[in-house]
Formats: sequence, C-alpha cells, structure tokens
Amino acid sequence: MASGWTNKGKYSVLGWVYRADTEPTNFYMALFTSAVAPTVDINTFGELTQINTGNGYATGGYQLTAGATDWDVHTEDDTNDWALIQNKDIVWTASGGSIPNGGSGARWACLTDDNATEASRLILHWFDLVSDRSVSDTQTLTLQDCEYKIT
Repeated sequence: MASGWTNKGKYSVLGWVYRADTEPTNFYMALFTSAVAPTVDINTFGELTQINTGNGYATGGYQLTAGATDWDVHTEDDTNDWALIQNKDIVWTASGGSIPNGGSGARWACLTDDNATEASRLILHWFDLVSDRSVSDTQTLTLQDCEYKIT
C-alpha cells in the first residue's frame, strides 16, 4: 500500500508541534561539546556533554516558547513539496568571561523538550556548528534561522 505526506500534512504537523500551546509548552536550544556527536539514535540530553555553563550561558540552554513569536517562520511549498518552520534567532552574549566557561567549545546545538529533569529531556533535532565554537567576553554566539524541514 502506497502512502505519503501531503504538503498540508507536513505544514500542520510542524505547526501543531512548535506553535501550539500544548505539551511541551517550552523547548530549549542547548549547546554541547564534540565529546559525543548526536545521531538519529541519540534520545536524551544525558547522552551528550553540555558545554560549561556561566558567563551568559545557562544550564539547559536557551528557552523557546511554543507559538508564533519564537517560531517566527512557518511555510508550506506546494511547488517543491515541503513544509518548514524556523525558530527565532538565538543569541548568547558572553558576560564576565567566555562562553563556554572553560572546557571544550560548542560543536552541536540541540533542540530539546522541557522535561523538568534536564538529563531526561528529549533531543528532538540537532545542528552541526561545523567546529568547536567559543566567544570571548562581550562577544555573541548567534544561531540564525534554525530550520526544521519535512520533505
């Protein structure tokens, strides 16, 4: 039996997950070192190594709230048969020292749910920052137009 997503189905699923005011109501974008690379088989926050916190980076990462403000682009493309959603730009500003606060730089940015137990948060999506990233005091680390696309 053949099956497939319609473009409206793709668009709707992305909207229901990221823009609806249901569970989870918040998501987090957390930064992880290159110690363990996320893969399709990584399930939880606790399987990865978060960068050292402090100086403008809080444990657990940057909070995104479900809804159109933090998920500011939501598109359906019937010509090319895809749908996507993007979160707003995420900016960490180093203050009082560098980000990360010692240790290895950030290699991966991962979107998680809002489980109260940080180590149990689900890894929903990851972004490869290509190399270890660190920023000095007063500099910023920006994740721009992180895109979640269903083709």
